[in-house]
Amino acid sequence: MQNRTNMTVHANEFMESHAKIPEIKFIKLFINGEFVDALSGKRFESIDPRTEEVIANIAEGDKEDIDLAVKAAREAFDLGPWPRLPGRERRRIMLKFADLIDENLEELAALDTIDAGKLYNMNKILDIPGAAETIRYFAGAADKIHGETLKMSRELQAYTLSEPVGVVGHIIPWNFPSTMFAMKVGPSLAAGCTVVVKPAEQTPLSALFYAHLAKRAGIPNGVLNVVTGYGHTAGAAITSHMDIDMVSFTGSTEVGRLVMQAAASSNLKPVSLELGGKSPFIVFDDVDVDKVADLALQGILFNKGEICVAGSRVFVQQGIYDKFIIKLAEKAKTWVVGDPFHPNVRQGPQVDKKQYEKILSYIDIGKKEGATLLYGGKPYDRKGYYIEPTIFVNVTDDMTIAKEEIFGPVMSVLKFKSVEEVIKRANGTKYGLAAGIMTDNLNTANTVSRSIRAGVVWINCYFAFDNDLPYGGYKMSGFGRDCGLESLHKYLQVKSVATPIYNSPWL
Repeated sequence: MQNRTNMTVHANEFMESHAKIPEIKFIKLFINGEFVDALSGKRFESIDPRTEEVIANIAEGDKEDIDLAVKAAREAFDLGPWPRLPGRERRRIMLKFADLIDENLEELAALDTIDAGKLYNMNKILDIPGAAETIRYFAGAADKIHGETLKMSRELQAYTLSEPVGVVGHIIPWNFPSTMFAMKVGPSLAAGCTVVVKPAEQTPLSALFYAHLAKRAGIPNGVLNVVTGYGHTAGAAITSHMDIDMVSFTGSTEVGRLVMQAAASSNLKPVSLELGGKSPFIVFDDVDVDKVADLALQGILFNKGEICVAGSRVFVQQGIYDKFIIKLAEKAKTWVVGDPFHPNVRQGPQVDKKQYEKILSYIDIGKKEGATLLYGGKPYDRKGYYIEPTIFVNVTDDMTIAKEEIFGPVMSVLKFKSVEEVIKRANGTKYGLAAGIMTDNLNTANTVSRSIRAGVVWINCYFAFDNDLPYGGYKMSGFGRDCGLESLHKYLQVKSVATPIYNSPWL
């Protein structure tokens, strides 16, 4: 064990914290401005991944509850004030909503920590303030939604209107509960839509708290509804519902396919899908090995690898391969795993037992298929769903760990020779969500960034997200974009209006 005084702690030293757990205030469905029990009376357990203990029993919504939420959202859209408010009024209310998020930062941060195993300090610094800023970003767009005046080729006066698409169903994932809530709800509210949100069953707590804050901010009843429950019941009811006009889903590619099928077989509603990834992190031999090794490690271990753009396939040019993997191992030894409330911890528990066991099964597959385990690979012998940072080397493209999304702290390191080779191999995946390119050569950066088939490419950085930066995938990573004004536009539809011009002296 290294000296604690220099704050460098070996990863095998497990760090615990005895933080005070916040009171769980909201455990019911939020429909038409009120917290209500599920019609069935059923509840499901929300489990703390740090301790494997029950946090709270949450109302388990089903199809009948979705029907009520959709009815409320439909009436709020068809008859209520929200879509008809001047944009400045929607902006004012959304800005109040964002202010309330900031005022409740610590409580929201703690909820996402006990629900998802996310780092408390990171929630306070990044996720919760980021959610508030996302709401503000789209609030600023609410009064800037315009159509166009058209110059027609015939005796016609014409223009377009940008109108809200209607009732939107949002199905959000468990890995970034607050971030994804704001990324989905922010633009749809700004556009004038009404929404039904189904948070992941693993992480319902913050979504219910946000519903409470939305009501306090003045968002009218029925505009924002939150139905907690399971994907195969409540989520499926959203995707197939005839009175929902659009669905936005973030999650696995397998479930995304089911979402598309349900939407097509009901009312042919449009869908936006942000799905899985197996992102390449490409390291050329002209980089600073120490700096890039640190970035590569963060690229897979951030949020314990539970992030769809994780740089899980690290391609390293052969000239620095040996030096690079030595540096990776050195840095992994300083990566601190433990209770996510502890300020020095950098990796908390996986979100639940199912994900924990899935990751461990992939580690076993990697060993059996002949990859070399450079570091980690074991669970911690204690309560909670904790897994060591894991690095495999001598990985080949045909190995399962190089092809399938693991969604955990497992890195595969692969060797390459040339630019042409790594482009082909990086693109040799069904996914196309993100990519990282590490090089000091501008020509190399330009060539590779234009050749990689991915929705986001980061050059000499990683996880460079911003509200202005559209985010989404190619291929089986989905379609549609979150963030940026593109994500506002998908909640709008264009109406063309034309009238004849008679006896015009100019025509």
